[in-house]
Amino acid sequence: MEEQKINFKSLKASCKDCSLVELCLPRGLNHKDLHSLDDVIKQRRLLQKNERIFNQGEKSGCIYAVRSGSVKTFTTAKNGEEQVLGFHLPGEILGLDGLDNHIHSCSGVALDTATICELPIDELNVLCVKIPGLQQQLLSLISDEITKDHTMLLLLARRNAEQKIATFLINLSGRFKARGYSAEEFDLTMSRYDIGNYLGLADETVSRLISKFKENKLIDANRKKIAILDHEKLCGIAEGDYDLN
Repeated sequence: MEEQKINFKSLKASCKDCSLVELCLPRGLNHKDLHSLDDVIKQRRLLQKNERIFNQGEKSGCIYAVRSGSVKTFTTAKNGEEQVLGFHLPGEILGLDGLDNHIHSCSGVALDTATICELPIDELNVLCVKIPGLQQQLLSLISDEITKDHTMLLLLARRNAEQKIATFLINLSGRFKARGYSAEEFDLTMSRYDIGNYLGLADETVSRLISKFKENKLIDANRKKIAILDHEKLCGIAEGDYDLN
């Protein structure tokens, strides 16, 4: 098997030159602050599909920023059952669960070829004292995670299967749009099983509803590729204002 060559120029690009500068930690920082942040970034790693970033119970001392590709976080029970906690796209941070004791309460794995930036927590804490804007951004990220958890609890408790799938697709659409990608066409790098696990649905239900949405011309689906054809109606289903029955 031929060894894959790493594009080191891409991996070493600085925060100030990164297209995700307004989505990740550097939001609102000046060039001097960005240079200081670059100095503490431990490394930028290239990951292959299914490669672990960190493991549940592992001591790491870092948080991670997704630069390209996508990542899944999940917990594993004593009986081996997994619970998907979320899917992370470029510009998003993961590993915040280790901020306090430097031990991760979940695992992170690449869903496809991905690059991540490693930011050591201790050095980041020192930098936060020097750069108040960075500290504020970290607090904002933690607040966002709490909000996502609350939204997820509401989604699982109050919405039916159609609403869950519609909400999931609308949410992904908005996140891709914020990153400068198409909001209408994107890949589902996660499996149907992982989507179902995340939403509290059987993977057969996920596949059936995606086919149903396709039959009703709300979306077009070809394996992992999704094209949203009727954004307004899909939003209506997500909000419970419209159903396909």
